[in-house]
Amino acid sequence: MRGILYIIVLCAALFTSCREVGTTPDTEPIYTPRYANGFSIERDKANGTKYLVVKNPWQGADNITLFHPITKPASRIVAMSSSYVAMLDAIGYTDHIVGVSGAQFISTPRAVERIGRGEIADVGFDGAFDLERILAMQSDLVLLYGVSSEEKGISNRLKELDIPYIYIGEYLETEPLGKAEWVVALGYLCGREDEALALFAETESRYLAIRNKARNTTHRPLVMLNTPYRDAWFMPPTNSYMVRLIEDANGEYILGEKRETGNGNTSTPISLEEALLLAKRADFWLNVGYHRSLEGLSLANPLFGDVPAVCNRRVYNNTRRNTPNGGSDFWESGAIKPDVILADLVTILHGDTADNEALYYYEQLQ
Repeated sequence: MRGILYIIVLCAALFTSCREVGTTPDTEPIYTPRYANGFSIERDKANGTKYLVVKNPWQGADNITLFHPITKPASRIVAMSSSYVAMLDAIGYTDHIVGVSGAQFISTPRAVERIGRGEIADVGFDGAFDLERILAMQSDLVLLYGVSSEEKGISNRLKELDIPYIYIGEYLETEPLGKAEWVVALGYLCGREDEALALFAETESRYLAIRNKARNTTHRPLVMLNTPYRDAWFMPPTNSYMVRLIEDANGEYILGEKRETGNGNTSTPISLEEALLLAKRADFWLNVGYHRSLEGLSLANPLFGDVPAVCNRRVYNNTRRNTPNGGSDFWESGAIKPDVILADLVTILHGDTADNEALYYYEQLQ
């Protein structure tokens, strides 16, 4: 979408009666993120209203800015991504979650307990969204996950029913600390900005300390990522979230600078033949899909058995904390714990990789 689309949701009482108007408030910054590109907290110069300002919160968005007024804390929240559940839990706000998308995939212990007691409902997903349930639970804020255009999602139906919503774009951040910094945005929405700011400051401090220590290691191992999907092997661009983590752990992504593509969120498909040639050069192989054993990996393709990382047992997957139903805590709580992910990667690439107990999100395939 070209041009600038300003959607300003102004509420007579926040999260109850909302409407869109076509004027842009004259604001000044309250919180300008140090790492995240997708949000800021601003104040209306005329009346002091605070806004969560969200920019380009779905793939392909072009100069879209959304203003969401903050006049009182949200108290009954529907979280459409598991990472939002983890963020709310981290600032002590789990008891205000009334709905989630994909309840069986949630990892956060407190949320799982409330789901089991029927205190958090599963509201479905785009295309099978249970609006009647959201109306019945009297939600005052839906935290949406945008994949493509806003107009193709559930937002139009929420507008028709006057159910307040805001898109959260943390998954688009390519900086690990940028993804984690979105906890500050949720902190302001929930009246827990002090807790969120303190949490992020601690995370930032730990992450930078681990990164700086990793830079003192002399060897930069080559790292291969992912496994084939159908006939293609999708490789993340070199400016992506996962590659940044590898670089901060003082590893080297196998593609190198010569394959810079995309905007950080669009993977590049390469042939199985090219991927195998890359894999045979790699010291380590990470994020191997659903595989949790070397035998399973080799059964998927016998050619994998000749890959040096497989022969040397240097294959690791981010599945250590998966739920029985296939939910991934790596993508849930990992969104606000990049320091823990980075510590795992440093241990894998530079430490004693024989001890799985030293890892939190990752496990070594046996």
